[in-house]
Amino acid sequence: MTTARTPAGTGRGRRAARSAGDDRELAILTSAERLLRQRAFGEISIDDLARGAGISRPTFYFYFPSKDAVLLTLLDRVTEEADAAAGDVLDRLAEDPRARWRELISRFHATFGAHRTVVLACAQVRGTNAEVRRLWANVLERWVQAVQAAIEAERRRGAAPPGLPARDLAIALNSMNERVWYATFAGDGPAVAERDVVDVLLDVWLSGIYRTTTPQ
Repeated sequence: MTTARTPAGTGRGRRAARSAGDDRELAILTSAERLLRQRAFGEISIDDLARGAGISRPTFYFYFPSKDAVLLTLLDRVTEEADAAAGDVLDRLAEDPRARWRELISRFHATFGAHRTVVLACAQVRGTNAEVRRLWANVLERWVQAVQAAIEAERRRGAAPPGLPARDLAIALNSMNERVWYATFAGDGPAVAERDVVDVLLDVWLSGIYRTTTPQ
């Protein structure tokens, strides 16, 4: 997926910039993701993060102003990883639409699945954390724009029929993925089994875009 993205290494700490090889900052992030596998974000303290990283509480504040900033940085990293994994898949739809859409959904699923605790933590705090909400809205917007452009390109080449406005369709499909993945990862209410989720999402995407699950 060719999208504009935040440059890797954009810090949220007190310093204007950071070294990509900063072991202490990486240790804090690693500690946070490890702790999220054990307990909810609200139950994790700055002392927990500092202790897990092998640093003092004052040293923690040299790198991050708050634990929310740690979560935001983790979300930045996950979305950058998802963008990188998507690559140029949407530019190659004409090769084999079903295979390329499946590749895209699979790559996103693999990335979010590998960092599911971060995804779930962000979803849980989004209602009360304006910065998390704003960051995720910006990420979702660029993915919507990329999918919208892909749908419009498929319609221009005659592979997909006219239908709903491409932007509206792209919003609905991306929002569906977000909710379905959340339910699958969290076991929250009715949820698609993880082994089936990519195939289920793929068929809905193809039906929405092409009115068939076997596009030419």
